[in-house]
Amino acid sequence: MVIAPATANTLSKMAMGRCDNLLLATYLSADCPVFFAPAMDLDMYQHPSTSQNIDTLIRFGNIEISATSGELASGLSGMGRMSEPETICETVARYFDQSTLLEGKKILVNAGPTYEKIDPVRFIGNYSSGKMGVAIANTLSRLGASVELVLGPTSSHNLSPNITLTHVESAEQMYDACSRIFPSCDAAILAAAVADFKPAQYTDQKIKKGTADEMQLILTRTKDILATLGKLKKPNQILAGFALETTDELKHAKQKLNTKNLDFIVLNSMNDPEAGFGKDTNKVTILEKNGEIHQYSAKSKLEVSQDITQLLLRYL
Repeated sequence: MVIAPATANTLSKMAMGRCDNLLLATYLSADCPVFFAPAMDLDMYQHPSTSQNIDTLIRFGNIEISATSGELASGLSGMGRMSEPETICETVARYFDQSTLLEGKKILVNAGPTYEKIDPVRFIGNYSSGKMGVAIANTLSRLGASVELVLGPTSSHNLSPNITLTHVESAEQMYDACSRIFPSCDAAILAAAVADFKPAQYTDQKIKKGTADEMQLILTRTKDILATLGKLKKPNQILAGFALETTDELKHAKQKLNTKNLDFIVLNSMNDPEAGFGKDTNKVTILEKNGEIHQYSAKSKLEVSQDITQLLLRYL
């Protein structure tokens, strides 16, 4: 069953289970997969109640065909444009064609930032939203994989109910969780933005500014999750990571690919306006250990996750 366009009003009624027309009566009694394609004006799409309703519908097991950015009926331009009919048809067809491709496979994904505490009210962190990692986890789950998601301190937005979720806060906690889970997995895709450094000393009372004009903070290196899993990796396991770079992007990504024993690495650049933290789009280049390089145009993070998954399928 496909509901398109799913307006703000329709999403609200579906999420609350109100049944006052034929469409909603059909939805509430449906015993088949239900896809919904949000379509509304920019201000409606950005309203918190819309994201809340979408989260609720996904928790019910429904499948979102994400809205895109483009020209809207009001004449404005931005997020809220319904996916093109061709995309909707392709998504539904792909779901039924591939829903068991990864059945029996266990895959680890990590996502989001880490927070390294200075004192009870302050921390070192970054702007990662976790959207890319969550999109990857959802795509893998829809292909039948048993997904273990280790998620940093960010919302578990739009997360499939079939995913096993481990919440963590610090780099140390993420290291422990990933090191524990990975040995039993067929593959791992590490998309989290893990802090490279943490305060050398944690103060259990709030630090007062007093009269000093400066405060020195000593940092120590955190444990390298990718490098550790690269050493643990068995011949039948696949390991992939992400590289977010600002200079010499390809050079640094190749170094990371080789030194951490990865099968492939997903490179995105902070210099690209369509990539980076918090965005709904991403523009990536994937480098493989065999030397192949795949460059992609800017896409939604759902579409990027599908590109990454297709490459993973080749390895598995």
